[in-house]
Amino acid sequence: MTGVLPSQELQRMIAAGQISAQPEIIPEQIQPASLDLRLGTRAWRVRASFLAGHGRTVQDRLAEFEMHQIDLTQGAVLEKGCVYVVPLMEVLDLPEGIQAVANAKSSTGRLDLLTRTITDGGEEFDRIQPGYQGPLYAEICPRSFSVLVRPGMRLNQIRFRDGQAVLSDDALRALHAHTPLVDGEAVISEGLGFSVDLKPDSGTLVGYRAKPHTGVIDLDRIGEYDPAEYWEEVRTENGQIILDPGAFYILVSREAVHIPPEYAAEMAPYLAMVGEFRVHYAGFFDPGFGHAAAGGAGSRGVLEVRCHEAPFVLEHGQVVGRLVYEKMAEVPEQIYGAGIASNYQGQGLKLSKHFRTS
Repeated sequence: MTGVLPSQELQRMIAAGQISAQPEIIPEQIQPASLDLRLGTRAWRVRASFLAGHGRTVQDRLAEFEMHQIDLTQGAVLEKGCVYVVPLMEVLDLPEGIQAVANAKSSTGRLDLLTRTITDGGEEFDRIQPGYQGPLYAEICPRSFSVLVRPGMRLNQIRFRDGQAVLSDDALRALHAHTPLVDGEAVISEGLGFSVDLKPDSGTLVGYRAKPHTGVIDLDRIGEYDPAEYWEEVRTENGQIILDPGAFYILVSREAVHIPPEYAAEMAPYLAMVGEFRVHYAGFFDPGFGHAAAGGAGSRGVLEVRCHEAPFVLEHGQVVGRLVYEKMAEVPEQIYGAGIASNYQGQGLKLSKHFRTS
């Protein structure tokens, strides 16, 4: 069963106690190729982001970096610009050979809510070693907006794999020839290239930029916030924009992306030398994303972009990221968009689900 483990295998792992939680895992957490992770009841405000490091526990390091603790049971605000560590409800007891990778959920990334998973003994963010036994923690750093959180909220997700099943460039080309992965020419180099759309079919709106001084966003409130209170529209008539240092943007890919049900994908940075910016906070693409049979023909990839030290000119069609495809160990019983309340199937340029669409 080499490859990314599908939903039905996750259910078997839960039944076997390899993934456990208190309270018990609910069906809504199980996605086609990942498991949503839930916030626990307490947060630690810490002085700085950290990794546990070899032979040390997160609790050890919390004693070193803790500023104060926050009870989340009645809801609490995580302030913009601060770093928090929250124990997650889920605990792992992985078999040898099964490893995991975590990532922010789509709505989390679109709020510029940096959320990474750390583990006891961990030396990398979001990477869980084969055979790991122990708790999971979310490091949360709101970058653009302060947010109201409660126990049980699902800000990040975890994907399990048995062995390595990343497609080579040759395999990607063969797959694209058989089942087109993008509409148009595929740029394939260490994955499938992803470019930015700055020449929309109609109008001049190409993205949104987070406003610097806004109110709190309650993550339980869906479709309730006025985008104009939190975002500035980004428009262009010449197919280019200048990214401002420190600013956060929501843009969209030029390509409509397709993830066949037998595969999963993860977005990765393109090249550090390309420019002074980072693309992607939420990088998982589930089996069936953009799949016509699941109502997703024409699904674009939303780009979460933060500019770094220098202003940077971004131009239409510039490659800004790449999708790394992996084989699934089995086709999931349910794919993205097919009756599982997927928020972003068939999407174009779109803010997170918390904002009104009209």
